Amino acid sequence: MALMAASSSRSTKLQYSVYKCSSYSYNYVPENVLNDNPSDQLSRWSSDSNNPPQYLMLKLERPAIVDSITFGKYEKTHVCNLKKLKVYGGLSEDHMIEILDSGLKNDHIPETFGVRNEIDGNNFPCRYLKIVPVQAWGPSFNFSIWYVELNGRDDWQVVNACMNWYNTYREREAIRLCLKHFRQRHYIEAFEALKKKTKVSLEHPVLTELHDLLVTGGDYEGCEKVVIRACDEGLFDQYISQQDYKPKWTPIEPVSGGSSDNCTDSRPGMRGGHQMCIDVYTETIYLFGGWDGNFDLADLWAYHVPSREWTCLSKNTHEEMFTLGRYLDPASRTAAMLKCDFYMYDIESGRWTLITEDTQSMGGPQLIFDHQMAIDVEQQTIYVFGGRVLASPTEGERSQEPVFSGLFSYHIPSNTWTKLMDDSPQLRSRIGHSMLFHSKKRVLYIFAGQRSKEYLSDFIGYHVDSGTIEVISDGTNKDGCQAGFTQRATLDPDLNEIHVLSGLSRDKDKRDNSKNSFWVYDIGKDKWSCIYKNENTGQQYWIKMQHIEPVPRFAHQLVYDHVRKVHYLFGGNPGKDSLPKMRLDDFWSLKLCRPSPDFLLRRCSYLIRKYRFLELACTSRCTAMTYLQNEVSQTVNHNDPKEAQEFQLLATNLFKDGPSEDIDVMEGEAPEHFSRRTELFDKLVGFFPENMTQPKGNLIDLIPIDD
Repeated sequence: MALMAASSSRSTKLQYSVYKCSSYSYNYVPENVLNDNPSDQLSRWSSDSNNPPQYLMLKLERPAIVDSITFGKYEKTHVCNLKKLKVYGGLSEDHMIEILDSGLKNDHIPETFGVRNEIDGNNFPCRYLKIVPVQAWGPSFNFSIWYVELNGRDDWQVVNACMNWYNTYREREAIRLCLKHFRQRHYIEAFEALKKKTKVSLEHPVLTELHDLLVTGGDYEGCEKVVIRACDEGLFDQYISQQDYKPKWTPIEPVSGGSSDNCTDSRPGMRGGHQMCIDVYTETIYLFGGWDGNFDLADLWAYHVPSREWTCLSKNTHEEMFTLGRYLDPASRTAAMLKCDFYMYDIESGRWTLITEDTQSMGGPQLIFDHQMAIDVEQQTIYVFGGRVLASPTEGERSQEPVFSGLFSYHIPSNTWTKLMDDSPQLRSRIGHSMLFHSKKRVLYIFAGQRSKEYLSDFIGYHVDSGTIEVISDGTNKDGCQAGFTQRATLDPDLNEIHVLSGLSRDKDKRDNSKNSFWVYDIGKDKWSCIYKNENTGQQYWIKMQHIEPVPRFAHQLVYDHVRKVHYLFGGNPGKDSLPKMRLDDFWSLKLCRPSPDFLLRRCSYLIRKYRFLELACTSRCTAMTYLQNEVSQTVNHNDPKEAQEFQLLATNLFKDGPSEDIDVMEGEAPEHFSRRTELFDKLVGFFPENMTQPKGNLIDLIPIDD
């Protein structure tokens, strides 16, 4: 009920005072952040040093659930603006948790950030907020904050319910830390008494069973059975989902396919700048057109994944159609040709239908090229963004600046075009970008590309139902994917991930180059991960590797089967420094692999048997040797050099003398090998969901060390 009340309460501006700060210089007192005066250069708090820790602590007029924090700025860019900062919050100044880790753009536009205000799905209140500058935009400059505004909910009925829950949560977590400490030290009487009195559970019953079998009873076989059962019940799935992907490239060698329309080739030839899409239900990939280095291509192909066959559907669609948008040589740009015709291809009948000869006359885009399209299947709406507008040669002479197209939507059932946005500072148009539609979040994701001579690396979300724009990244943060031009991207709505295969980028010397990298963006966590990178550029190297992984390229195409989780890559331009071919005709599949449940189960079994071997080695070397050669060996992949070496080194434990372990534990009457078994238990617990496990922290770490 507390959570429901908090969720329904309206967020308002919260009143606060400046409680204290680490330092300040001259007239730049901390109270200046209470007033928003962007034209006054003196209206700011400025530290008198950039040596950590520097901070500004605010105290709310009364406890509240803080939803967001807004930072105002000076009317011009400023070297003291905070490039990186953290914010902490809590009910007291001595007990705070991190609620924000972000940074400000070096401009004049105020920025608002949502902050963490939930634990275990429940809101927690704050009375104090501590803003900690980490880095200024100017190196070696002091930190400045111009204005701070807090928004949240301070209705006492709502906050009081959350405070009651939060205090109960803290009490429960304190008891669990004590229970963990007592069990680790084998204070069994204290453990059982506290558990009985408070009725607080340390962990899920499955893990208690695991602890009793392993640590208390030394039943390694029983322990392994519990782990097998847990894996079968899917308890390791969360751990697996958090592991980094590993790419698996596989070259596709199609069998001889069929053809039609007098097409004699059995597969598409070399090309770049072509288009591809996939029908995940029939497992069919469609490829259209491109440029082979000498001529424009207009052939249409279909590739059936299960049969591995290409079929030429049309040798030359110039005789039939153009899709939306195209590039024309200046000599061909007559008034009649500068119209954007729009065709639809019916897969079942194999026929093209002309929707309109001129989309501009229907409220759609002018004739454009290098734009992006995405479809909302549920609402039967196509979105078109960006691209360069083709002008006649005479118009081109009058205007040297290229013209870019805005954002349009096309409603298929009503045959209606709508201009959603013109090219603007809020949504800068471009070419060579990526655009993806998230069917569940109903957001268009737009990022990277090129605008005239400028390479863009921003990342924007356009919410199609509200028409609002969300700047996910302005491109100044270099920690994420540094996309450039003609990179290819896909989206998995089920995994809530965006995948990006690199294309053309620009190095420090302003030279264009293409290097292989593959990035995954976790939308929920707002986190980029580079799962594959190969920066080799030598021609001889890529001749040797051309059948192992794709050579770097641009103007390629990538499609994704989100049902079977497979990417498909075809063709592209390798650039001058790669293979001597001007264009490529190679065809690849890419699977992003995480450890399978079977792999994880085998590694758990290896851990359990390894620790049992170490225990046996302390009492009977002969028995331990036999166990190592048989039971432990069964859990090792001897074809993996790392696993094989680790297994071979285990034998050295048979020749060690002296005390085995347990010398660091202050417990009375603890079972033999208690420490080592506890160590194994803690490792196995790491594979289970966090909401099932004992607390991560330790009781003794909470004890302060006095000066």
